[in-house]
Amino acid sequence: MNTPHPFVLPPEDRTLSPYTGWTRAHWEAVADGLLAAVRPYRSPGRALITLPGRTSWSGARSDGLEGYARTFLLAALRAAGAAASGRPVPAGLLEPYADGLRAGTAAPGTADPESWPAVVDRGQAMVEAASVALALHLTKAHLWDRLDEPTRERAADWLAGALRHEPVDNNWWLFPVAVGTFLQAADRYPEQARAAIERGLTRIEDWYVGDGWYTDGAGRYFDHYNGWALHLYPLLCAVVAGEPVDAVRRERLRTFLTGYGRLFDRAGAPLHQGRSLTYRFAAAAPLWLGALVDATPHCPGTTRRLASGVLRHFLDRGAAGPDGLLSLGWYGPDPATVQSYSGSASPYWAAKGFVGLLLPEDHEVWTARECAGPAETESAETGFGLPGPGLLVHSGGGTARLLNHGADHQPAAPSDGLAPDDPLYARLSYSAATGPTRAGDLADNHLGLVVDGRITERGRVEPLGAGSDWAASAHVPTLAGKPVPDTRVVSVAVVRGAYEVRVHRVRAPAGTAVRETGWAPAAASGAGLRSSVDGVRARVHTDAVHAALTGLLGWDRATIHPAPHGTAFGEAAEVPALDGVATARPLVTALALTRADTPPGPAPRATETASGADAEWGVDIGWGDGTVGRVRVAASGECSVTHEPA
Repeated sequence: MNTPHPFVLPPEDRTLSPYTGWTRAHWEAVADGLLAAVRPYRSPGRALITLPGRTSWSGARSDGLEGYARTFLLAALRAAGAAASGRPVPAGLLEPYADGLRAGTAAPGTADPESWPAVVDRGQAMVEAASVALALHLTKAHLWDRLDEPTRERAADWLAGALRHEPVDNNWWLFPVAVGTFLQAADRYPEQARAAIERGLTRIEDWYVGDGWYTDGAGRYFDHYNGWALHLYPLLCAVVAGEPVDAVRRERLRTFLTGYGRLFDRAGAPLHQGRSLTYRFAAAAPLWLGALVDATPHCPGTTRRLASGVLRHFLDRGAAGPDGLLSLGWYGPDPATVQSYSGSASPYWAAKGFVGLLLPEDHEVWTARECAGPAETESAETGFGLPGPGLLVHSGGGTARLLNHGADHQPAAPSDGLAPDDPLYARLSYSAATGPTRAGDLADNHLGLVVDGRITERGRVEPLGAGSDWAASAHVPTLAGKPVPDTRVVSVAVVRGAYEVRVHRVRAPAGTAVRETGWAPAAASGAGLRSSVDGVRARVHTDAVHAALTGLLGWDRATIHPAPHGTAFGEAAEVPALDGVATARPLVTALALTRADTPPGPAPRATETASGADAEWGVDIGWGDGTVGRVRVAASGECSVTHEPA
């Protein structure tokens, strides 16, 4: 662990915060450090903050607006937090953003070097307008109300473009909600604002699938946007506007957080799954939001332990470099982690993670002693099933895992075949300690048929159910976006302790080869990897994590494959794999993933109990604690998992 950032932090407080050592003062110091680091990159009129590095597909002017808007949101949270605690707003914090508002809206959409891009249909300026509006709302008394009327009029006109133009059909519908909420408070464009708010909130209702989860647009797009966008904007906008919080949305957030809290491991790491992971500690936003709107199942000390754990986890691992700037990546710079729409200022949506500063310093979330998170307190015997999205979250072996039997990131109605598997959505499992392998390397956590020398992709996922310790799905394997004829795979995953057991029923032409892969630990170099194979068992170890993949039924041999493109966790990775042949009988696999200091415990065993092409089939899993898990799948595809004493 290293600390390359230049931020000056207060001493640790291990009495108040025994797990992280960090307090509210640390959050404020980090916010101040992040804001100080971007100052040299302001344009003369302060309307643009253009950071060094990659230019997004929206262009340099848009990237400069992004730098302004996202750091303005951070400054606004810092200012509003000070005001909420009865302290003065730090001197010089907001003035540059007031200057930038004047310059950026003086001639928007023109060639003026300080002007902001106009808000148009599906344009990046709509995203940044939401951050500007929310920041203005948070600091209304300190900034907006002190502006001259011509500047307020121009700024309102620019923001109002978000009310009239078409967003991308996903979480973008909430950007006009944020803009409309502020313009209503400022008494500008009130009718258009109300209409935009109603449209946005109505649209996301179509995507609520239950268990606290929304899909991010049509299809099955389950990822961090559920917390840092789809829950965040409706509830935070209501809080900032001083309006009653919708009771239904509050309870949805509470339900979401019950599972979400299990997706942070003992080291403070959040789940590595989904897009826009370069936003990093924005993952803390829904944790704070739960405390802000009284919608959290976690005690105050647990909320702070999880949130501070995220912030410290990334800063301790190089997310902000020696210059104090956030890089595009996961820990340090990592181009493969970054989406094509990301520019050099994109990581500053991490500002959302500072929502906790809106809670005053005497709030119990800041004054309570840190409590252990689920990864430290739960017995990890079972997980937390989410039938709506088809997911299972689980803290076991010192790390956090998500079993994916519902997300696929496929278009809802493809016209010319399915999209290629997205490594950040299509894997069978994800964790907070490993990242998926990349294009060109063998896919981790994947079951595929070997057809014409190529391994099939998962394609579209059909959820079949989830319980407290299991999740199931089916898929038709694909090649080049097309289904492979006469094939179908039904998969049931069961968790207990550090283990995940996968039971697969593969329908394919006789003799079709099948390959399954497990976790892909990564290290800074190949020297940091240690691997071994023993029959149908393969293991890969690093100094941080240990992974094992064992064939319990139906597999012929185990192998280890290098992944030279690495993962977000290291430049070198290795993937354990099992090879076999499809038959009418199930294939059963055991996987273990643990922190290096946490032994996995006795390995499970498996016994086939029924098989047949048109009959119920099943497997009994014998766990190390003496219990037996009974997996049953009917010919109809209906699944059940029960546990009972041996």
